[in-house]
Amino acid sequence: GIQPVGGTGASWGCVSEVCLLSHGRADARGVSAADIISTVEFNHTGELLATGDKGGRVVIFQREQESKNQPHRRGEYNVYSTFQSHEPEFDYLKSLEIEEKINKIRWLPQQNAAYFLLSTNDKTVKLWKVSERDKRPEGYNLKDEDGRLRDPSMITVLRVPVLRPMDLMVEATPRRVFANAHTYHINSISVNSDYETYMSADDLRINLWNFEITNQSFNIVDIKPANMEELTEVITAAEFHPHHCNTFVYSSSKGTIRLCDMRTAALCDRHAKFFEEPEDPSNRSFFSEIISSISDVKFSHSGRYIMTRDYLTVKVWDLNMENRPIETYQVHDYLRSKLCSLYENDCIFDKFECVWNGSDSVIMTGSYNNFFRMFDRNTKRDVTLEASRENSKPRAILKPRKVCVGGKRRKDEISVDSLDFSKKILHTAWHPSENIIAVAATNNLYIFQDKVN
Repeated sequence: GIQPVGGTGASWGCVSEVCLLSHGRADARGVSAADIISTVEFNHTGELLATGDKGGRVVIFQREQESKNQPHRRGEYNVYSTFQSHEPEFDYLKSLEIEEKINKIRWLPQQNAAYFLLSTNDKTVKLWKVSERDKRPEGYNLKDEDGRLRDPSMITVLRVPVLRPMDLMVEATPRRVFANAHTYHINSISVNSDYETYMSADDLRINLWNFEITNQSFNIVDIKPANMEELTEVITAAEFHPHHCNTFVYSSSKGTIRLCDMRTAALCDRHAKFFEEPEDPSNRSFFSEIISSISDVKFSHSGRYIMTRDYLTVKVWDLNMENRPIETYQVHDYLRSKLCSLYENDCIFDKFECVWNGSDSVIMTGSYNNFFRMFDRNTKRDVTLEASRENSKPRAILKPRKVCVGGKRRKDEISVDSLDFSKKILHTAWHPSENIIAVAATNNLYIFQDKVN
């Protein structure tokens, strides 16, 4: 089980740091665009960790088993399998290039020796099977050892084929391809708790799929107006409830969350609940609408709460209270005065994700300058940590960072004006039962663990 805290009061240290380079080389600017990590996801046991990147690749890491002579090695993650999930395509009807970038990865619970995961780019969702082979058949009757067909007249004895051990191979094979169902870009996929269906959401529609059926899907939400000039909001994220297979939520660019119940109607255009916080008129500015857009929505593991991330805050909502969140956490309030320049360099449109720890007591989300934030919901303490080369020496403890806003700067503080906005932590993941986190910083994946031996 997870320790009760392990967020803000714990001492976090780096256990693995992986630089993901597709060809082992970077260009003059340092990082090739294809190597930028675009999604990070632990599987249900936490033994595997998958990353997707802009080059369409999925890299899966496996946790090292603890050995008697190196007890502290437990927790290190090493590459288990790498495969090309999506290729760049071209839509000839619309004259549009379809990027290979992996937008989301979602694991299915493990049913047998193989692992299954869903990965999606802007248009196509694929179901991948990842399995191990450590034996190969030998001694066929009709084929020789090289696989060539033998002359039947030469076959005089009947052989029984045998399985011989061989070096372990991890194979990834696409078992299903779910295509041609989205006019707009897919931003979310979510596996239902019935494990038979999943949904995919784009800017204006949400589709429900059965894992066995690739050529049709049910449209369960459609917010496209008859006249596109009347378009005022788009869907930004969607997720199924962790235990109730009929319930899901989706968030919008207007800062609202809708909870839908699939039992009420086939098309869930009429929500069951509508979560929205009334805007404080004193905070109103030119940027209010942009910064209120929700970039991520996540159910708590318990299913009782939903967490949403907008540009400056993380909010926790109780499913039983729609008029305001029960908790609001300021991620980087010092940027409120910098919104003008963040608008000019497009950073204001960055989509930060947020995650719960295994016991729903701590939440984590990213910021700029390779900073990421943790908020302990019980003690109300929060901490800023940094994922960077300098402090990722194995077993080194992460030092909390502080940003100084105006006035006199203490020596260990960083001034707002020296923050690097090109270094952003958009994607993070938290191990389902332990205090192990994965943080993607451009093309580097950092894995931190608390209470380092």
